[in-house]
Amino acid sequence: MPSRTVAQTLVDGLVRLGVRQVFGVVGDALNPLTDAIRKREELEWVGCRHEEAAAFAAGAQAQLTGTLGVCMGTVGPGSVHLLNGLYDAAKSHAPVLAIAGQVPLAEAGTDYFQEVDNDLLFRDVAAFRATVTTPGQLPGLFEVAVRTAVARKGVSVLTVPGDVGDADVPDSRPPRFSLARTSTRPDEPAIREAVELLDAAGKVTLLVGRGAQSAREDVLALAERLASPMVLTLKAKEGFEDDNPYEVGQTGLIGNPAAADAMTDADALLLLGTDFPYREWYPEGKQIVQVDVAAEHIGRRAHADVGLVGDVGPTVRALLGHLAPRDDRDHLEKARKRFAGWQENQQRLTDTTYDDGLAGKVRGTVDNPDRRIRPEALAAAVDRAAADDAVFTSDTGMATVWLSRFVRMRGGRRLLGSYNLGSMANAMPQALGAQFLDRRRQVVAFCGDGGLSMLLGDLITLRTYDLPVKLVVFDNTRLGMVKLEQEEAGLAEFGTGLNNPDFAAVATAMDITGIRVTDPDELEEAVGRAFATDGPVLLNVLTNPDEIAVPPQPTVEQGWSFAVARMKGLLRNRND
Repeated sequence: MPSRTVAQTLVDGLVRLGVRQVFGVVGDALNPLTDAIRKREELEWVGCRHEEAAAFAAGAQAQLTGTLGVCMGTVGPGSVHLLNGLYDAAKSHAPVLAIAGQVPLAEAGTDYFQEVDNDLLFRDVAAFRATVTTPGQLPGLFEVAVRTAVARKGVSVLTVPGDVGDADVPDSRPPRFSLARTSTRPDEPAIREAVELLDAAGKVTLLVGRGAQSAREDVLALAERLASPMVLTLKAKEGFEDDNPYEVGQTGLIGNPAAADAMTDADALLLLGTDFPYREWYPEGKQIVQVDVAAEHIGRRAHADVGLVGDVGPTVRALLGHLAPRDDRDHLEKARKRFAGWQENQQRLTDTTYDDGLAGKVRGTVDNPDRRIRPEALAAAVDRAAADDAVFTSDTGMATVWLSRFVRMRGGRRLLGSYNLGSMANAMPQALGAQFLDRRRQVVAFCGDGGLSMLLGDLITLRTYDLPVKLVVFDNTRLGMVKLEQEEAGLAEFGTGLNNPDFAAVATAMDITGIRVTDPDELEEAVGRAFATDGPVLLNVLTNPDEIAVPPQPTVEQGWSFAVARMKGLLRNRND
């Protein structure tokens, strides 16, 4: 077999793994690798404008497929720029391989131009990291990097100095990957302990996370057996929101009163595949059974009376083999009725004529005097227009709030966001990665104006590769979530204002269809036109900056703080 270089061996392995795209920015240390990619039809190099966008795109592909996503950054700053997107992948449990460039071996350790210690730089984010110092270390290091990323659902970083990439590998065998995954369930005594607790509890509420996604039918059967309302985490919207007679929405700051009450009214909580982090939203005095494949997750957010370490599917099936059915369905029906009432009230805000009615005029004098488009109406219009198998991404902040409340994950819809790291600027590059997986599938990005402008340059990447992503920009000229947090703390708004350009005009200048909407009466038509247009589209909608996302259980203190903050803002404006 003819000799293969380090770069060719890496590319051969990626092709064998079924990787279809590699995202990055070219640079001298990567030249051997990008040249090897150039010669393979099976693998596409995607040149991004910022390495952070490349890492977000690779992480999105990993989350959607469950298989390896790949990105590259050249020596020094190029690799540094990968960090935020890699942290998002790590905290989202997405298998990503980052290949980083490095200075020539002879210059390592001399503070050479652009030299950065990659093994130190990536120590916190990477489950595996190594620098290839001799060609003979491949394919071994490559195999370990891939296995670690996939098995631990995290990030591996393989650093390749520029003068190593072109060197021949002594062992010319192709890399071998063994990536089979096994499922686990707790032992029988632990199952019976959980059954005893749940059978003895009067009212049980389920809190379901993304870790239960592959066990939908088992979880629905469990909810039926226990007559339990099902509270969802944001990431569990995908998989559990559609056609679910037990669902009562989400808890937490972006949740609703029905979900919060379902947890408060319960005698016991059953946590399934969730590491929901907000301690203040776990009611006190409840018995808790927690099921999670990661033992370290058990009890770290709220005490667990019984911890069941295992995959949700086999664990729930084991519970179903013992649990007694419930005849009393009052707890479930009460929660579902509350949820339906909350949904009905929320839908009133989605009507573009809401501010024309008496209630809207009264409310609008306080929170929407300029009669800007309400973000609820925009989110609901997108929900109606989008396909039932669309992939949605959302920027951290208010864009996620509106998506969580007004977009239903029906049919085969998928959902991505920076829901663990909470980064800005993730929605557009994640949509980029998602669209590369299937150009015929609709991909919709809910972008905040702050998030979009942070990585604005990669709009050009959408145009370069003619990706038909629909970018929906909630343009409220604010860092909206920060503004809300300041006001809830009784502080005057400060530092959140954004001097935005006309994003639709910016898109047009990049040869992307740009649509700008300022009139509520034009919203429905504009959304329909955006989704009917071929190719990438940026829909720039000027939304109300003072819209309030009321938390599920607002307190008197929060209301008073908000009023004080608004008064401070009015006085400051008058003084200005």
